[in-house]
Amino acid sequence: MATLASPSPSAITQNPDIRYLGRLLGDVIRAYGGEKLYKQTEYIRSASVDRARGLQGADLTDTGLDALSLDDTLAFTRGFMLFSMLANLAEDRQGVTAEPGADVASAVARLESHGIGRDAVLDLLSHALIVPVLTAHPTEVRRKSMIDHKNRIADLMLLKDAGRTETDDGEQLDEAIFRQIALLWQTRPLRREKLFVADEIENVLAYFRDTFLPVLPALYARWERVLGARPHSFLRVGSWIGGDRDGNPFVQAPQLEFALKRGCQAAIAYYLDALHALGAELSLSTELAHVPQAVLDLAEASGDTSPSRRDEPYRRALSGIYARLAATCVALTGTAPARPATLKGEAYPTPQALRRDLVIVAQGLASEGNGALATGGALGRLIRAVETFGFHLATLDMRQNSAVHERVVAELLKQAGVEPDYLALDEYARIALLRRELASNRPLGSRFSAYSEETASELAIVHAAAAAHRAYGPPCITHYIISKAESVSDLLEVNILLKEAGLWQAGVDGAPPQAAIMAIPLFETIADLEAAPAIMTAYFGLPEIAGVVQARGHQEVMIGYSDSNKDGGYITSTWSLYKASQALEPVFADAGAAMQLFHGRGGAVGRGGGSAFAAIQAQPRGSVQGRIRITEQGEVIAAKFGTRDVAMTNLESMTSATLLASLEPEGISPRDAARFAGAMDELSKNAFAAYRDLVYGTEGFKEFFRQLTPIQEISGLKIGSRPASRTRSNAIEDLRAIPWVFSWAQARVMLPGWYGVGHALTQFEDKALLADMAQHWAFLKSALANLEMVLAKSDLGIAARYLPLVEDQAGAEAIFGRIKDGWGQAHDGLLAATGQSRLLEKSPALETSIRLRLPYIEPLNLLQVELLKRHRAGEDDARIKEGIELSINAIATALRNSG
Repeated sequence: MATLASPSPSAITQNPDIRYLGRLLGDVIRAYGGEKLYKQTEYIRSASVDRARGLQGADLTDTGLDALSLDDTLAFTRGFMLFSMLANLAEDRQGVTAEPGADVASAVARLESHGIGRDAVLDLLSHALIVPVLTAHPTEVRRKSMIDHKNRIADLMLLKDAGRTETDDGEQLDEAIFRQIALLWQTRPLRREKLFVADEIENVLAYFRDTFLPVLPALYARWERVLGARPHSFLRVGSWIGGDRDGNPFVQAPQLEFALKRGCQAAIAYYLDALHALGAELSLSTELAHVPQAVLDLAEASGDTSPSRRDEPYRRALSGIYARLAATCVALTGTAPARPATLKGEAYPTPQALRRDLVIVAQGLASEGNGALATGGALGRLIRAVETFGFHLATLDMRQNSAVHERVVAELLKQAGVEPDYLALDEYARIALLRRELASNRPLGSRFSAYSEETASELAIVHAAAAAHRAYGPPCITHYIISKAESVSDLLEVNILLKEAGLWQAGVDGAPPQAAIMAIPLFETIADLEAAPAIMTAYFGLPEIAGVVQARGHQEVMIGYSDSNKDGGYITSTWSLYKASQALEPVFADAGAAMQLFHGRGGAVGRGGGSAFAAIQAQPRGSVQGRIRITEQGEVIAAKFGTRDVAMTNLESMTSATLLASLEPEGISPRDAARFAGAMDELSKNAFAAYRDLVYGTEGFKEFFRQLTPIQEISGLKIGSRPASRTRSNAIEDLRAIPWVFSWAQARVMLPGWYGVGHALTQFEDKALLADMAQHWAFLKSALANLEMVLAKSDLGIAARYLPLVEDQAGAEAIFGRIKDGWGQAHDGLLAATGQSRLLEKSPALETSIRLRLPYIEPLNLLQVELLKRHRAGEDDARIKEGIELSINAIATALRNSG
């Protein structure tokens, strides 16, 4: 199958990896699937490529799909899915997804061109915090085993880059890659059992262990060279997995405890391995090197009396550190390390105590020569790792819905005899009551009271968080996010719950209160975002809250991309998020607190996806301030952090964008900013009206969506522990944003990423102003770039093939007609605003990437439609259901950012 990866000659010459891996995949299909399957696949591929090229006579009348049996269909779908996976790998290797200038060195140079020196950068970094937060949101359809095989291929390709012809084990390199592709071919791609929270924890732990632990210290070492100084560990990692309870009844105290315990085990195991390697390396002898007394004391305290190491104090010191760290592992996790210590040691009380011992060793090495042995190399990376990851590995966020907090606090108040009906109180009465309770350290709960299952579970969670603080240190949990935060009382209720576990302490003797965990509102809908400044102004206006915030120095607010998009459409969501960020900045300034925005972005453009480098830079000036957290979800985790090289590229991009957004001057004048904002208000208003009219104002639209797209089948996928809907309702309002966006992508409509924008662009009269905004305003430039990518990946000709799945054909035709008209308006309006003759004309690498994929997606969509028809007609052959799920997997893999 030498031509499997050949949709166009230009695509091949631009990425030889795709040609090479595609040829090997064709060989695997021939060897393991047989000559018949190989020929069928090649016929379907070439016919689809011809259609994509627009060759005469290449239409849908002879796709080759009708000749496939059900067994052939399953095998064919796997083949196309694997090609897309290998194409993703090839593009990542060739840097197709990397952006020019998206590195710290380039950002520093760019800032210097504006007269902003490195001292200003270092000053910003001294109080900066940049955190990618990994969540378990279910958009990753591939099994971890598939991703592991892909990553092994990536490692082998690196050897090939280095001119190697054999692996370290002596295996011929081409044969080793072929073998990994063959293993992929014979690995079951679908999960048979539903994921449990523990599975999600273990899956994400692999990224922390294999990627973040080694990558972050290496990045810091690079940045030290660029900056000429050693910044503090401002780039860290976070996780929701094991702490996110919003709509997931399976996350309770045991899951939170398990997540933290496994993180601790992974971090300490990494440190122990590094210490073991250092012990082998640091063979310095007192007979040949001067050793400071502090190192000698550390060696003496180790208990290592081996005669063979008597003159090797660094090795003896490291043996003692190893023994203490092994004891720490036992104390914190109850398990011994894989390589037990040969000495006895007292557990370290904190990561800082471990770091102090490592610094003593580093300072000893620096005392002689030119200091080359001191903080560079493996020891320097280990010290940085301990600073960055502590004993907890990743900060675990807690999250719950405000409605749950209301019920739990109401029950606590009633049981304690404080207030019989808290839920009946208005907002002012609630605030007054909650403030009285926060002024006292007296808990409301009692171990002698009988609580509902919900209340007992929530109390257990906060007590588990308090226990984690005592065991792993306060950095293990620092954020408590409140979904559907709509009032000040929503924030105060969380502080009440934290007080039950001693995580909120009322001030005594005039001292301000202390909050070990920060209550963070999540503003999700358009109305929430508009109300955010007023809510935060009122919250900061409470003296006890002002004291806590000023003592901490910053406060976080989370803004949600997914639900705001589902609520108001793409451009209104994007603009509302921008305006909320802009309006919050003076509120925080007046409160004397740094603003830290937590961006709840997903993979798809309809959920905030697209270039993070461009998106961060497009934030309103003053809203970043060196502090930003961003969710990384589902398939995006593997795409951005699946290999160390790709992870370094993406983490550096996030960091450089934050530097630029925080320090670079605004690219437009205040006058233009005002003009552009007024224009955006008009665009947003018209886009919102069009989107709401279609999605929420059109009779039968809910049924149209549920029958046109594979939403029912997606809900049955074993890709996450959380239900697809928040309630049993089938209303769009109650559907989670992830399946909403994911379903539209599968049917190639991608409606959440563009609908309504075309109406707004068409109705906007000042086309010259629109073009000026698109060219010079970072915000609109980023928004339109994402819109353009979605339009290029959508295909309403393919989407029309799904129309027969809708029962009301007359209604379906009418709704689909409106969608087609909206797409045409968005397409034409975008080209006019950006001055292009075709989509992606100014983004040739992305255009090539998408054009390469389209011929491999079309047959999958056509097969999916036929299988959906048979499934919904009642055919119960298990292969039909498996084929649908495989097609979902394959289409998502090919589209990349679809969920």
